[in-house]
Amino acid sequence: MSADPQMLAFEADCQIFSGCGFNAPGLHTFMYDPLFSVGGFDFNKPMLLAFVSTLIVVGFFWAAFNKPKLVPGKIQMIGEAGYDFVRRGVVYEIIGKKDGEKYVPLMVSLFFFIWIMNLWSIIPVAQFPVTSLIAYPVALALLVYFLWVGLTFKKHGFVGGWKNITGYNKELGPILPLIVVLEFLSNLIIRPFTHAVRLFANMFAGHLLIVMFTVASWYLLNGIGVLYAGTSFILVMVMIVFELFIQAVQAYVFVLLASNYIQGALAEHH
Repeated sequence: MSADPQMLAFEADCQIFSGCGFNAPGLHTFMYDPLFSVGGFDFNKPMLLAFVSTLIVVGFFWAAFNKPKLVPGKIQMIGEAGYDFVRRGVVYEIIGKKDGEKYVPLMVSLFFFIWIMNLWSIIPVAQFPVTSLIAYPVALALLVYFLWVGLTFKKHGFVGGWKNITGYNKELGPILPLIVVLEFLSNLIIRPFTHAVRLFANMFAGHLLIVMFTVASWYLLNGIGVLYAGTSFILVMVMIVFELFIQAVQAYVFVLLASNYIQGALAEHH
């Protein structure tokens, strides 16, 4: 097997009937050496893609809304459609128009940033979803987590905030202690964990499957194995199309949950 972590996971001359076994891609598929350093800070491929994603999102919306026109051009029209999709389809539906308006820019930024980072999976040369590395979903989930906790205590005060988080309600009677413990664990520990892992796991699994069948297509491309290689390649194409759908859905679900958490922080009752 190649020792270079930038390779997919196989030797180019290793194919079926050539005397070597199939080397399935593993965790090393997600490991990258630094590409370059800036001021002593190393940049690898995922970090560079995340940075470029930021530039794309900022640059696109700047181009769309820097000089808005009454009759929008193509870029402004696309920008307005994307912005309005998140605003009306997610934020207004979950948080409400009055309370949710101030959070629309954040949710729009999260949605398109995550979506672009997911899309790199099927872009030639890049071919890697940044969110398949757990650090990126964790950072975004923590951003939402601290915002939610801060809003909870700001809205309800110290005592009221803890009541909101723990679901404290005297009417629950003898099961109140159990509910308080469960809600505390669910909200402060499990919630940020699942928020991050849901995005990470889907992107990790999708990328690994695409790489697996891509490597298999090359491995089988020898002798009679060509027949099987064709089937494997078709599966790659099918999974890429399916991945396009999953990439958008995961960005949508992440923002949907973030809006739901904020709505819970602003609600009068847990």
